[in-house]
Amino acid sequence: MEFKTDTIKINGNEYRYYPLAQLNEKYDVDSLPYSFKILLENMMRNFDGIDINEKSIDNTASMKTGSEIAFKPSRVVFQDYTGIPILLDLAAMRSYLNSKNVSPEKLNPAVQSDMVIDHSVIVDTFKDTEPIIINMKDEFERNIERYNFLKWAKESFENVRIVPPGHGIIHQINLEYFSSLAVKKDGTIFPESLIGADSHTTMIGGIGVLGWGVGGLEAEASMLNEPYFMTVPEVIGVNLKGKLNAGVTPTDTVLYITKRLRSENVVNKFVEFFGNINELTAQDRATIANMAPEYGATIGYFPVDNETLQYIRATNRDADSVEAYFKAQGLFYNGPKRYNRVIDIDLSEIKSSVAGPKNPDELVELKDLRGTVKGLIENNHGDVVNDGSVVIAAITSCTNTSDPTVMLGAGILAKKAYEHHLTSKDYVKTSLAPGSRVVTDYLKAAGLLDYLNKVGFDIVGYGCTTCIGNSGPLIPEVQKDILKNNIKTYAVLSGNRNFEGRINPYIAGAFLASPVLVVAFAIAGRVDIDFENEPIGFDGDRPVYLRDVWPSSEEIKKYFYLAMDPEAYRKEYAEVFEGDANWNSLKSSKSTLFTFDDSSTYIREPPWLYLDPVKNIKNARIFAIFGDKITTDHISPAGPIAKDSVAGKYLSSLGVSEMNTFGARRGNHEVMMRGGFSNPKIRNLMVDKTGGYTIFYPSGEEMSFYDAAMKYKSENVPLVIFAGKQYGSGSSRDWAAKVTALLGIKAVIAESFERIHRNNLVDMGVIPVQIDKMPELKGDELISIDGIENINKNQDLTIRINSNEIHGKALIYTDAELNYIKSGNILKYISEQIK
Repeated sequence: MEFKTDTIKINGNEYRYYPLAQLNEKYDVDSLPYSFKILLENMMRNFDGIDINEKSIDNTASMKTGSEIAFKPSRVVFQDYTGIPILLDLAAMRSYLNSKNVSPEKLNPAVQSDMVIDHSVIVDTFKDTEPIIINMKDEFERNIERYNFLKWAKESFENVRIVPPGHGIIHQINLEYFSSLAVKKDGTIFPESLIGADSHTTMIGGIGVLGWGVGGLEAEASMLNEPYFMTVPEVIGVNLKGKLNAGVTPTDTVLYITKRLRSENVVNKFVEFFGNINELTAQDRATIANMAPEYGATIGYFPVDNETLQYIRATNRDADSVEAYFKAQGLFYNGPKRYNRVIDIDLSEIKSSVAGPKNPDELVELKDLRGTVKGLIENNHGDVVNDGSVVIAAITSCTNTSDPTVMLGAGILAKKAYEHHLTSKDYVKTSLAPGSRVVTDYLKAAGLLDYLNKVGFDIVGYGCTTCIGNSGPLIPEVQKDILKNNIKTYAVLSGNRNFEGRINPYIAGAFLASPVLVVAFAIAGRVDIDFENEPIGFDGDRPVYLRDVWPSSEEIKKYFYLAMDPEAYRKEYAEVFEGDANWNSLKSSKSTLFTFDDSSTYIREPPWLYLDPVKNIKNARIFAIFGDKITTDHISPAGPIAKDSVAGKYLSSLGVSEMNTFGARRGNHEVMMRGGFSNPKIRNLMVDKTGGYTIFYPSGEEMSFYDAAMKYKSENVPLVIFAGKQYGSGSSRDWAAKVTALLGIKAVIAESFERIHRNNLVDMGVIPVQIDKMPELKGDELISIDGIENINKNQDLTIRINSNEIHGKALIYTDAELNYIKSGNILKYISEQIK
């Protein structure tokens, strides 16, 4: 099968391209979803007749849901928590090849791969003189080994770019700088596509780039130019109708859409928005696309239109090429396309809201918040805080800090509050962590940054901070009060996730809210408030209500142009790869092989290439029985390592005093194994308490998950997990699958799996088995699953539980996934292909 190229002239330069129109003889390409057209162009351009073949073209162009396809993304992105394990795996693969007398130089990223170091800054210092300086200093002291490794990787691997700490968040920098939309390479122009080792990679869909989150293992394969294998998804069209009401923020919009789409079951589906998309700025759309994982979709996609072009120009990029190419290919928005299903969403129905306290789809209209919280708390009073007090208020996350509407709005509210002599409560830990330095520039230019500082919101760093659980310790007297008097306190943050235990282990829950509301909650100091009828504070004797300080759309528009200044983007991104004095002081030299140090507590050679494939599972023990919505945070926490935990005791035994976080220690499998399933909020139904415990059988002893796994391993006993719905939801964390494999778990048997975690389990050689309904289990049963040595795609399996049987299906979808299972894992399979 051969495809013709044509030429297009843009600003005097001529480029080749692969016209989609040539497929119209056989398929109705014009009516296809925009996302499918991008996939088709990718397949035409990368057609090899083997992995990307005529069947891939036909399955995509015919929208054959569930059929296998492959494509090659043009770029890969990741942050340091996922990126260090990725680069470490590549270093280990080079060492493995060298041990097999294969030239290690053969292993090199062939696809442009971009990392931003954004996950390691912790909010230790706040409400201080320039807390960012102290927090960055602490960050480097904790992470010097990791950052030395990254400097080595930057020098020693091809096609790897690394943005040092202190510049921003990967998805916001991707949105504002990295992404070109129309890629020019070797005289050919084509639409950008990407995958990222972070679930919120989907944010880029807000400006018409096809991209989504995958596990780190899949990202590694794509970096090495392996095709990305997937099945054709259903495409859901979301028809936006009506107009937003005054006072409704982009955050309100995304939380409403998240609630609505989660209830519509768009899991593993592409979602394309159409209709009144012109009601939304490009940044608003990016906010909605960002939270695709929270509403369950693979992508949330907005086609390129005039608003996109305006944003591309404003951020100092080449909009002419985007416009010319996307119009020539029929990729420029011209109305709805052919969808498997259409969902109508009326924008006028959206009200001011928050989401929580435990899940992003738990939408609570602001008028109902007081009643909701009153149903969660008692009436306990402490010395410093009471039930319902806000103890963390964080303007955080690329989800919202990328949108000038809510950031300017937060600044305006802070200004009005200060003019009413209001500030944040003393017991509230406040923080401002922009996703890029451009945010600081326009807040300064608008004269609003100073007011945010005055009400307690100092810039604490440029990174993910509280959104990923790096909120740092609570104010000491607050934490003491919570523990002493059993006080239920809360966090309010402008993030995208609020799973149990994620934000801080000592709080009762967390509410997602716009940056504007975050400031208001910090001033009010409580979540059990009726903003309509209760004041947020007093100006002398006069009550001040939220409506008195709320920013109007006219006030926001007055400053909005400052956030659309190409010069600001040019200036900040001209030095995006430059580090500060801390970064520049790190020493590293280029070499083919990395020298691993077995005494390191951060960087160790991983064991993946020496793991054996799963064999028939006979007389396995049940490692855990879980309910619904077990997240990757539950399975492999990213937050602080407690000194009295299994991992903490291990580190202490090595003389380590600074525990740091699990996310920072993902380069050390010994630490991560001990942290597996150790989230204090995890609930194993085999025991009568929360936390990382299970029962070892046949003795019936209660012990930590790690200790039980090691004891079973010493006796050569295979393990399985049983779980309910949405197993593995949340972050794209491949370590949740890696730790599962390392602890000896051969299969996870669940009612349903979240997409990325299912992929990761397969990539690590662990078999995901779907069952209709969780059986009644005690935990002492013996489990056998036959036929695994000769397993096939989507194979029906019989699971024997003692003398009873239930039926399940192995969720192995493609031939490639079958190869990974049979080799032991994806890294072993790829390494074995290099000769």
